Amino acid sequence: MAWHGEPLVGFDLETTGTDPLEARIVTASVVAVEGGRVVGQRDWLADPGIRIPEQASAIHGISSERAAAEGRPVREVAEEIAETLTGYWNRGVPVVAYNAAFDLTLLSAELRRHGLPSLGDRLGGAPTGPVVDPYTIDRSVDRYRRGKRTLEAVCAEYGVVLDAAHQAAADALAAVRVAVAIAERHAAVAALTPAELHTRQIGWYRDWAENFQAFLRGKGDPEAFVDPSWPLRELVPATN
Repeated sequence: MAWHGEPLVGFDLETTGTDPLEARIVTASVVAVEGGRVVGQRDWLADPGIRIPEQASAIHGISSERAAAEGRPVREVAEEIAETLTGYWNRGVPVVAYNAAFDLTLLSAELRRHGLPSLGDRLGGAPTGPVVDPYTIDRSVDRYRRGKRTLEAVCAEYGVVLDAAHQAAADALAAVRVAVAIAERHAAVAALTPAELHTRQIGWYRDWAENFQAFLRGKGDPEAFVDPSWPLRELVPATN
């Protein structure tokens, strides 16, 4: 059976900002899917330890006051998310994350910030993965399609219902369904093993980053840099 017919796990974070090396976890969800059905789900609300900017609260609906009152310490949340994800990887289940380089880098930065074992350490030094990133795959297999590549836009392209955008559980499930829909439309993607697909995405993401960086520099920003690393960016030294 092709990978998109096997068990998959969706993963999504909602956060305090858009820089994965500096932003903090606010909410998270890991959704297990088999045969198109949700068979397991874990959700977290964290107290990120810093104020949640109003613009971030406006997107995901969690205020600083609610996070402080109802959220658990972010150190505990990061630990549980990491253990949950690596538990699936150790069983060979791919983790699906839309724009995985953001979510996995942010999680990894939180682990380092709080002195917790990295994802790689938890995997016995093995590379993180396999990861399936519909954002990266869609940009490669349908490179010239016009329009946005947000999760909402790509759901519309592939006929996936997204009931509550920017709610972690809804986004995690939608990411899985978009990944399956891409595989159903593109036989070459469906034919790859999870390990092969993971390796292809490393190259696809690097190609996109190099092309986008060249575009930005051609527009007059000679210092523009687009990180080509996927699914994890290099972490900076831990900050509190």
